[in-house]
Amino acid sequence: RQAALEITAKYCRKEMDDYGECVASNPSTWQRQCHELKMKVAQCTSSHPIIQKIRAECAGPFQSFEKCLAQNQSVVANCSEHVSQFLACAESVKLPQ
Repeated sequence: RQAALEITAKYCRKEMDDYGECVASNPSTWQRQCHELKMKVAQCTSSHPIIQKIRAECAGPFQSFEKCLAQNQSVVANCSEHVSQFLACAESVKLPQ
């Protein structure tokens, strides 16, 4: 079920860790401070077929999550529902056998 997340973590762990640390260390300015690290995660993940499929099939929930983050920069916890919806979508994506 978590294949997509595991693939992202396996192939892009450093990028994801760097981005997560940046966001955690810059609660009020992370969108500006961490933009470059976010791009590195995107570049890393965009090269894997399962991730491309997730991005196509879960674009709606992901955009809702990003919009929530933009509106709740100081209280990122307000977006946990959006994260859950995106992860549920991501976990349901399967690569054709």
